[in-house]
Amino acid sequence: MPDPDNNKKRRPLKNMPPDRFQPKMLVIWLVIVLVTISVLFFAPGRLTSPATLKIQDVVELAEQGKVREGVIRPDGSGGRDWVVITGETTKDRSLESDRGVTNQFRAAGRLTDSNSERLQKSKAFTEQPATTLLSTIAVQVIPFLLIIGLLYFLFIRQLRQAGKGALSFGKSRAKLLTRDRDKITFADVAGCDEAKEEVSEVVEFLKDPKKFTKMGGKIPKGILMVGPPGTGKTLLAKAVAGEADVPFFSISGSDFVEMFVGVGASRVRDMFEQGRKSAPCIIFIDEIDAVGRQRGAGLGGGNDEREQTLNSLLVEMDGFDTTEGVIIIAATNRQDVLDSALLRPGRFDRQIYVDLPDLVGREQILRVHARKISLAENVDLASIARGTPGLSGAELANLLNESALLAARRDKKKVEMVDIGDARDKVLWGRERRRVMDDSEKRLIAWHEAGHAVVQAVLDDGTVPVHKVTIIPRGQSLGSTTYFPTKDILTRPKKKLLDEIAMAMGGRIAEELVTGDISNGAYGDIKHATRVARSMVCDYGMSDLGPVALGENQDTVFLGRDITRSTHLSEDTARRIDAAVSEIISTQYKRSQQVITEHRSALDRIAMALLEHETIEGKHVLEILKHGEIQSPVVREAMGKSDAKAMAKRASEKAASAGSIDGLPTPTPSPA
Repeated sequence: MPDPDNNKKRRPLKNMPPDRFQPKMLVIWLVIVLVTISVLFFAPGRLTSPATLKIQDVVELAEQGKVREGVIRPDGSGGRDWVVITGETTKDRSLESDRGVTNQFRAAGRLTDSNSERLQKSKAFTEQPATTLLSTIAVQVIPFLLIIGLLYFLFIRQLRQAGKGALSFGKSRAKLLTRDRDKITFADVAGCDEAKEEVSEVVEFLKDPKKFTKMGGKIPKGILMVGPPGTGKTLLAKAVAGEADVPFFSISGSDFVEMFVGVGASRVRDMFEQGRKSAPCIIFIDEIDAVGRQRGAGLGGGNDEREQTLNSLLVEMDGFDTTEGVIIIAATNRQDVLDSALLRPGRFDRQIYVDLPDLVGREQILRVHARKISLAENVDLASIARGTPGLSGAELANLLNESALLAARRDKKKVEMVDIGDARDKVLWGRERRRVMDDSEKRLIAWHEAGHAVVQAVLDDGTVPVHKVTIIPRGQSLGSTTYFPTKDILTRPKKKLLDEIAMAMGGRIAEELVTGDISNGAYGDIKHATRVARSMVCDYGMSDLGPVALGENQDTVFLGRDITRSTHLSEDTARRIDAAVSEIISTQYKRSQQVITEHRSALDRIAMALLEHETIEGKHVLEILKHGEIQSPVVREAMGKSDAKAMAKRASEKAASAGSIDGLPTPTPSPA
């Protein structure tokens, strides 16, 4: 293995794409060359040779005023009186040459003193020094050299570049990440300690391979990182390259697949050849499922070109020698569609699962991304980590970025806790959409969300408390009731799933209880409750049907599966599943209805508080349930100047509309 200090002196591979062949520019330059050639060689006067005259004839033409201009120069023989006279007659005096009529003439011979004086009197001739052999050759050859050089750079070079473009079509598109720029180390990666420990062996091998080889061990040839999007798979691969201080080639799986046969396989071979030349190095293939899908799947037997590319990748990986110091790292979030030959030992020997970060991991990720953001002293990153369960590293970075942008809009110097909270709501549920609604719609939304809040607050045992209730539209919803778990939930017991279905039914029940009618506002709640109930019956075995997996359906053939897979359910079993799902939903509907009926006064007070404040927190819901009223102050959300103007305009429109919130009649229970 070369010395690490010598690696810095190694010249990086030049992977710059060749210049594209531009036919339009070639045509333009071709016209320029043709015009130049026509001017130099086919200009008037060059189509015919000059007429050969005697010196005495030239003198007579000059005295008659028939010479427009001429040149007298020594002929180069050494004699003082021997000269060569060239020139052009006027248009009314044409001469005969061996190629036809011309105005050009040439005379050579001895020029006497008297003839010289007569030519000087005509003032049409100028004297020039004698031309040497070198100057003559230069005058005759230089134009040809210029034209040949121009043709070379315009035609030959373009054709060669065009050929390179065609030949480089099968070259690898892997980009070489420079070591001095955008260098990432393990200190920049957080929330995946187990994965970092796994890949740290690769760093040690690249730095000191003898440590492993002398024990007879072999470092994995390929490492496959599997995990949800945004968990830091690509970032972790860059950190490996940064820690090992070796060349890092990055390429996407889609860069191998082209419409032309054999291009993908050629790019695979070229990529591995570049890796051998730059060893030790790391080759990172992002989204490898684009080229590594199962062979022979889909209609028509699959994509032949993609399968040829995969075959080439399999052969190149199996032929690799670990002593070359080339490590293949790939990332995907679709491990289920990868070909089994790609995952066998000898190719991707090790599979690392990069999962969503836990509570400690989220706090570490927030601290890494908070280095570049000016945070206020009251910002508690641990509290933010507890309030963001299920968020990936990319989503946490986006959360801090949105909070910084929000604080800048509010003309703040530092990001405060309220900015991060508002940014979290924006990222998770969408931006607030301030719109004018009439009192009937607002009242309906208020009691709908109050129904969700009451059921969730009553049934919750403290693990998933209500976070915020609002009747301000966010995203695709006109109102929302949000709740955050106090800890990371790894398993979901049956009781919690049933509570979730009951909470989803609370909005519909509150609507019917107050208005005596129902609306389509509970569409999303019903769909969510049905999905949870069906999963309980078909996937979790939480029904009278027993612990049997009943959710195996026909897969989509275009996602890399066979078309022959079908549902293994009889008609009687399907009816029993539907009955079990319906029973679960109806039971929880009655349960939710009972909770709302028992806490009807709290439901009305929560709805009235929403009509007054538009947004209340979870602690306010608990205060109404325990004490009958809100005891802690309701804090209005901070806003920038533009938001304040929009709020003022909205308040004026609200005051101008008919009716007022304070004048709304207190709803009376309708028969259930």
